[in-house]
Amino acid sequence: MVMAKEVDELARKTPGKKSHAIDAFSRALQAIPTIIADNAGLDSAELISQLRAEHHKENSTAGIDVITGSVGDMQKLGISESFKVKQAILLSATEATEMILRVDEIITCAPRRREDRM
Repeated sequence: MVMAKEVDELARKTPGKKSHAIDAFSRALQAIPTIIADNAGLDSAELISQLRAEHHKENSTAGIDVITGSVGDMQKLGISESFKVKQAILLSATEATEMILRVDEIITCAPRRREDRM
């Protein structure tokens, strides 16, 4: 959520069409805790609203505790993520997105078939 919050701030400061792409990236980052909650069989809508409230209170260590089904302090629970792992995940996701967009552009811009006029 911290990364999503920072990316969202950047989207608000960025003029033009780039802000839409940055905003979409922010929404994608915000979807990660939702997916975690859904996969744990929890009420993601309620948990995400609580998580956002905690992060707006500057509690940057808040996260979803899937064991208790509530928002908890990840630092106190001993849950931490390596910067290198996060960096690799974000790089892989960004590269995959770029490939999808390239394929989509190629399909969109495919040449029309010409009929033989013999």
